[in-house]
Amino acid sequence: MRIIEDFQLKGQNTFGLDIKAKYYAEISKIDEIKELYSSYSSSPIMILGGGSNILFSKDYDGLMIKNLIKGIKKVYENEDIVLIEAGAGEVWEDFVQYTVDNNWGGLENLSLIPGTVGASPIQNIGAYGTEIKDVFEELKGYNLETGEVSAFSLAQCRFGYRDSVFKRELKGKFVVTSVTYRLCKNPQIDIKYEALRSELEKLGIESPTVKQVSEIVCNIRRSKLPDPKIVGNAGSFFKNPEISDSHYQKLLSLHNDIPGYKTGNNTIKVPAGWLIQKCGWRGKRLGNVGVYDKQALVLVNYGGADGNEIIKLSENIKESVKKEFDIWLETEVNIV
Repeated sequence: MRIIEDFQLKGQNTFGLDIKAKYYAEISKIDEIKELYSSYSSSPIMILGGGSNILFSKDYDGLMIKNLIKGIKKVYENEDIVLIEAGAGEVWEDFVQYTVDNNWGGLENLSLIPGTVGASPIQNIGAYGTEIKDVFEELKGYNLETGEVSAFSLAQCRFGYRDSVFKRELKGKFVVTSVTYRLCKNPQIDIKYEALRSELEKLGIESPTVKQVSEIVCNIRRSKLPDPKIVGNAGSFFKNPEISDSHYQKLLSLHNDIPGYKTGNNTIKVPAGWLIQKCGWRGKRLGNVGVYDKQALVLVNYGGADGNEIIKLSENIKESVKKEFDIWLETEVNIV
């Protein structure tokens, strides 16, 4: 295992920011985590996955560990379900397509999301009506403070909207090593999301397969989101806010086209992209940064930007949405 000093992270974050880590190492097994932590316990330590949901505001003055723990294996199956364990360093899209190719249902709506398997439960990633918590079975990892290898159940992860215990009490203290998912061998396809239903209707598909849903999700994402290899971005920058029904009704009286979706918490979820677009931000560019012209949720680096330019843009957007709708947007991207 090699420790690299002043490591260039431009290729390790999808915003394409030109920043460095004081120390950098790659790990492929738990023992290497233990070795690194014993040597660098006095330094800040950060685990890096695909770098697709992170915004660096400056160089990282600590040890950046790239998690490359691989492996996919079946741990249990019966006639209805299969439990598949994947190493945290597996590329998420590669893993999703592995399950799709086997016609195991559950992850098809999460196709083409950038990042790694290890990041999926931390963020409780979600798309098109599905979240990780819906297919989650177990997570294993290493506690940096106690030196123990632990397993976490669904309840112990305390999943929320783009949230988990690993973003709160255990933030920076726990390294995910593998995640096990509960998938269906007789898939019940989830197409309640309007965009999916619309595409299926256009294609004349009444009983879609797992693979067909995955392909449609990929096509939709490609049509709306920029390729980070071409334009630096981290996907959706903001969470969709949840507001009270009374707040929503007030806004509806002023904006009769405002979309809203009831949640299980007696609140209404409003698309952040719609709010941002209504404030005139979609397609707007300020120097090296801007808002993507096909999806207002996405902030982009056109080249040469630093993290603080993107942060400033995001704060300006938040303030305008607050002024117009009395809603304060929360960032989905992790800012370091």
